[in-house]
Amino acid sequence: MAKVQFKQKCIRCKQKYVISSKSDKFIVCYDCQKKELDQEIEDPNFKELFNIPEEFYKQNIFLRSIKSSYLRFNNLTDRQIEAFKKVVKDLEDGNKK
Repeated sequence: MAKVQFKQKCIRCKQKYVISSKSDKFIVCYDCQKKELDQEIEDPNFKELFNIPEEFYKQNIFLRSIKSSYLRFNNLTDRQIEAFKKVVKDLEDGNKK
């Protein structure tokens, strides 16, 4: 069964709509979150992990959430890393079609 998605206004700027689901708690548009996500990543493994096209971050609030968590805590769980890779792979497959 597909996840139900809807548009909701950004809680910061209250102008742009973001595609979200019921499980998304803090809905923030890419433009409002961009400054936070542009921080330098020093760990080479995570630098490679987060080196994906900017369009993926614009499309998917989950990817932004994972990167934001890493920047805040400087670490991710194995499940977060697996989920991040799975979503990126799904987005890559979807763009090829």
